[in-house]
Amino acid sequence: MPSYLHLPISEFGAKSDDELLGVLASRHHHALEHEQRGAWLEEIRILKTELLGLSGNVFLEYAIPRMGKRADVLIFSSGLIFVVEFKVHARTFDRAAIDQVHDYALDLKNFHRGSHDRPIVPILVSTRAFSGGEQIEMAADLVAAPICVGESGLRSAIDNALSLLPHSDSDAASWDASGYAPTPTIVEAAQVLYSRHDVREISRSDAGAINLAATSDRIAAVIERSKALGRKSICFVTGVPGAGKTLAGLNIAAKRQAGHEDEHAVFLSGNGPLVDVLREALARDQADREGISKSEASRRVRSFVQNIHHFRDAYLDPVQVPIERVVVFDEAQRAWTREQASKFMQQKRGLAGFSQSEPEFLISVMDRVQTWCVIVCLIGGGQEINTGEAGILEWLEALCAHFPARDIYASATLQDRSYSVEPRALDLLGRPEVRQVPELHLATSMRSFRSETVSELVAAILEGNASTAREMFTSVSERYPIHVTRDLSEARQWLRTKARGRERFGLLASSGAHRLRAEGIYVKAAVDPPTWFLNDHTDVRSSYYLEEVATEFDVQGLELDWTCTCWDADLRHDGSQWTHHSFRGTSWQKVNAETRQSYLINAYRVLLTRARQGLVIFVPRGNPNDPTRPPAYYDDTFAYLLACGLQPLQES
Repeated sequence: MPSYLHLPISEFGAKSDDELLGVLASRHHHALEHEQRGAWLEEIRILKTELLGLSGNVFLEYAIPRMGKRADVLIFSSGLIFVVEFKVHARTFDRAAIDQVHDYALDLKNFHRGSHDRPIVPILVSTRAFSGGEQIEMAADLVAAPICVGESGLRSAIDNALSLLPHSDSDAASWDASGYAPTPTIVEAAQVLYSRHDVREISRSDAGAINLAATSDRIAAVIERSKALGRKSICFVTGVPGAGKTLAGLNIAAKRQAGHEDEHAVFLSGNGPLVDVLREALARDQADREGISKSEASRRVRSFVQNIHHFRDAYLDPVQVPIERVVVFDEAQRAWTREQASKFMQQKRGLAGFSQSEPEFLISVMDRVQTWCVIVCLIGGGQEINTGEAGILEWLEALCAHFPARDIYASATLQDRSYSVEPRALDLLGRPEVRQVPELHLATSMRSFRSETVSELVAAILEGNASTAREMFTSVSERYPIHVTRDLSEARQWLRTKARGRERFGLLASSGAHRLRAEGIYVKAAVDPPTWFLNDHTDVRSSYYLEEVATEFDVQGLELDWTCTCWDADLRHDGSQWTHHSFRGTSWQKVNAETRQSYLINAYRVLLTRARQGLVIFVPRGNPNDPTRPPAYYDDTFAYLLACGLQPLQES
């Protein structure tokens, strides 16, 4: 991992301040402001004094690629890692600064191979503050709680840690070169990619994970071929939940925007909350990085990430020709059927006689472009949660019936039942003009960096296969805790205890979980996704407060570190199988339609696969005096989850 400067501590102390400053300035690829120069000189002065006589190595401006940031100082001494963040001239220990240095330490622990088994001590140095105490409080993963010191307390904190923690002689160069394998959240990934970094800098590189870069490179090759030959092409990219489809799509759009501005590449999604969260996150980040106004940053971001329905409406006039040559459709399986699109256009847009499905219309819009264009469709399996979502069949039928000259590249996995349940879709995928491309499937979930089989475990649970789930649970739970509880306050406390730094946690529930209102969970009160996902601990509207609950519609395509899924009687186990219900008026009604049953199962699939690090499931006890939530509606569900191997929270 690159740092601006890396030296043995003894050599660092022997060099002049100007020489060290010159090295830092030469590696800094931005305009060097007076404030940054002064901060570096102050850090150098303090380090030379505090590290005198200490053995080990010092790294300045140490890259944390997943976060798109650099830690001020990293000290490697006797096999221990000290992550040091300086706040020059600060007189207090700001909560955000404490979380920042803690996040850096956790990032190293989770994603840097050489740091997995080493003690890591984060230290915040507020240069004009009194030390806040140097007691070492180690978590089970050997990451200490942040230590807050003034400028004269750094060495004392290091010596204290060296005296208390196990350590050994180690080679700093080997440790540094051991490899960084991050799995960023989609928000983190979007911020890094939008600031013109490469997906290789933020994605995992271990041999066990599907190479996101290979998928991006394969699509880039299709784009270049289409451009050179004047062809119109479409790519279907598949992936298991959390495998990085959206990340691959954002990477394509970002790279084509950066290197091929004439292509006007755009990332489109019908997932309104995802678009809103990404736009807000990117605008905040760009405004902060470039010192521009938030409104200006928001204006720029809108050309990169768009709502697919707004894109569609902009081209309802048939004479309008898109400027975009490369369009990425996220969650393309959720595009509307002909019936749903026609109903919407008539009721909401006043367009009578609209007779195309969304896939057919969107392809026809891009067909107006002269010479060449490329459509990239990102397809998720088992993700349909809305009435009127077309699945893959509408795309294939539109291509076959109306656009036979289009070059089609598809993942072979598109023929799997998770993606193509209709026999007609399988027939169309078997046609010779559909080119099977292995690189267009992302097979390994990367949402949870602790366990790659969480999605498979969730699938077994929702398929009613308790024995399979129980067999899988042991291996999953070694690194990814999953618990059940009947006590919501206990679940809330577990989340607060587990999360460290700025790790995000929140309450989730099905949009049909209407009787959780008796537990204080009201799914009809809509959250504001950007606020819920992005605002900090101090905002009562954020996920951190555990007051507002997000549904499957709010969180699909996004993730948190820790979640509590609140389970209601809409999906209940009767001791032998799942039964499906909808609350209407004052009572539960049984859901018999297979499509609606599938939507309900998929809603819980989304809710149970949002956590990157672990989750707890809250199953209410019910109330024998309330006919809408008797204990019988919940007890068998709780018993089934126990049969799947999940452990009660109080036993953890």
